[in-house]
Amino acid sequence: MCKVTISAFQMIHRFPDQESARLYIEKCRWNGMPVCPKCNLAEKQYPQNRKGRPGFYECRCCGLVYTVRTGTIFERSHIPLNKWIFAIYLVVTARKGISSMQLSKELGIGQKAAWFLLQRIRKACEDDNGGNGFLQGIVEIDEAYLGGLEANRHESKKKKAGRGPNGKEVALGMKERDGKVAIKHLPSSKGEHIRPEIEKTIAKGSTLCTDEAPVYEALQSQYDHKTVNHSAKQYVDGMAHTNSIESVWAVLKRAFYGVFHSFSAKHMQLYLNEVCFRFNSGNVKIHTLERLDSLLGMCFGKRLTWADCIA
Repeated sequence: MCKVTISAFQMIHRFPDQESARLYIEKCRWNGMPVCPKCNLAEKQYPQNRKGRPGFYECRCCGLVYTVRTGTIFERSHIPLNKWIFAIYLVVTARKGISSMQLSKELGIGQKAAWFLLQRIRKACEDDNGGNGFLQGIVEIDEAYLGGLEANRHESKKKKAGRGPNGKEVALGMKERDGKVAIKHLPSSKGEHIRPEIEKTIAKGSTLCTDEAPVYEALQSQYDHKTVNHSAKQYVDGMAHTNSIESVWAVLKRAFYGVFHSFSAKHMQLYLNEVCFRFNSGNVKIHTLERLDSLLGMCFGKRLTWADCIA
């Protein structure tokens, strides 16, 4: 048996009910010392057993009554916490993701509830380091275009934007050589959208490896820019190549075509967050429980309401 994973059977026995899951999440979030989500104080936090239900705490400083769900992606969810943990387990162990229909069957809940649960988990996958120049060293950059063929669209939904990538959604991928990944959904592949995202995400002075697209030429004053000419069948030039970011697109597109089949532009960034997590903190070489704890740690301080999700 693989030493870096545990089976679904073992996960179910580890968290057989909501109480065991609650205690585990409280340990991950507070490590035995409840902290008020409102005033961020650990002092004067008292258990408040409401109607025989454990897990409620009251802050004597601000008067807030809260649980471990408060201020997290679990807030105001009626799904038991042991089902939440099992859903997170399925997400971190599925290399290409899991569909809401499949998850609804695994958890015994409705497809609509499963879809919203997955959207909340993808919100948790959002990297807090984004926008601080957190990628550095040798960074590979490439774009991917996602969307159906124009000929397959209903006449009222045709974008009539020409051939090729026109009319498709743009994802800009940036991968640190042997390091982290960042993927951003952009309105277009024009320089006015691509260059600011690169400057925000990649530290100045880093080495950029791209294809020959002219949109990257303006970055040469801030970065050491190296290119490979894909149109001339050149894929490696010394240390310059984009093979690592291409492997990210391979996983993304297998998930897009094989599991999700499609996702709208409105929700695309959430799906890209999930792919980034798989390459950053969700690497399959890391033990399953460590990946589970990593994603649980990202669930705190983030919320996605139904109104925001469908707005």
